[in-house]
Amino acid sequence: MPTPFAFEPPGKPAHRADRFALRFWSTAHARGMETLYAVFERTLTRLAPLAARLGLARLERPVTAVERGLKGALFDCRMCGQCLLSSTGMSCPMNCPKSLRNGPCGGVRANGNCEVHAEMPCVWVKAWEGSRAMEGGDAILVPAPPIDHRLKGGSTWMAVIRAALPAAPAASPKKPGA
Repeated sequence: MPTPFAFEPPGKPAHRADRFALRFWSTAHARGMETLYAVFERTLTRLAPLAARLGLARLERPVTAVERGLKGALFDCRMCGQCLLSSTGMSCPMNCPKSLRNGPCGGVRANGNCEVHAEMPCVWVKAWEGSRAMEGGDAILVPAPPIDHRLKGGSTWMAVIRAALPAAPAASPKKPGA
């Protein structure tokens, strides 16, 4: 019985060796995925005012469901809410059984496989390979902040939309007696 990863979204089954194929396709085609995501991110940014009018709270569940399905299929995404795919060669670092976000552990096997799951290629070896094909591939060299577990299960796409919206004006203090 495979051991579940340390960072598992609710209901996500433990890893299976036969699930690697599409994840590895994504890292092998990291440059094309990077271009596709850049277009997608610009689209999300342009749609942010419309999303605000529709209601961000109303959109949260359906957008998260679509993101979970799409990114789950392509990257075996763990829905950490703080996506690093564009910095990690389109390899989700949360697939590391140790949930390492800033590079491999010291136990990568000589064949490039994981120390914990011998049949699985190391997520970070694949991340490095994918990053070398990407235009912004050197982003893998920049340390990522620690994971904020409060965002687990949240949508990174909704975070992109929120970041594109102008900040709400601060409420002006009322004058006494006004």
